[in-house]
Amino acid sequence: QPEWLSHVNASVLKVKLATAIIGISSIHLLKTFINADNYSEKVLVAQTAQPVRCAKGLTVVPEFGFADCPELDVLVVPGGQGTRRQVDNPALIDFIAQRAAAAKYVLSICTGAFLLHKAGLLAGRSATTHWASLDRLRELGDVKVLEQRYVIDGPIWTSAGVSAGIDMALEFIARVDSPSVAGKVQLVSEYYPDESRYGGGSAHRQAPDYVQVVRRAR
Repeated sequence: QPEWLSHVNASVLKVKLATAIIGISSIHLLKTFINADNYSEKVLVAQTAQPVRCAKGLTVVPEFGFADCPELDVLVVPGGQGTRRQVDNPALIDFIAQRAAAAKYVLSICTGAFLLHKAGLLAGRSATTHWASLDRLRELGDVKVLEQRYVIDGPIWTSAGVSAGIDMALEFIARVDSPSVAGKVQLVSEYYPDESRYGGGSAHRQAPDYVQVVRRAR
């Protein structure tokens, strides 16, 4: 896994590091929103501006390092296996904490929630994360963990893993701008997932509540 990645400003979603196809789709979705004359700039930030090679071979080139990052309206923090190490990276945690204090919204995808928590942003709030890390999030003791695709608690938005970030992004667009604009982005992205369940994965004992509800209903 690359050390970390953070898409920032008022509607950039993520590069989901372990699943580059989903990540690229997510970037495209929010880039469409930005290009609709909503926001003039999006920036990709890393600890330094050096290229970051992702786990599956994709190379991402940040536009700014922490030191020269401009002010942010929205900070979006992705997850991945690297977050297990990066919760102990003081430069990253300080950056998130400082920029979150001035941002209008802070969003995390997948295990990016653990970085938000380490930065002091989730204590006493409701949140979610990747299904395989829900128990780890509960063990922190000060987060109300909800097994949902995404959770909104004031200016803090968290999503479950991978594709759940797309659902959160569309809801974010709908609320920050309008359902009409979210609908246009959804159509351009052709994001209309069905409810197919393959290979019995939804029967996993740790499958989140929202998956089990669908399974019971079928």
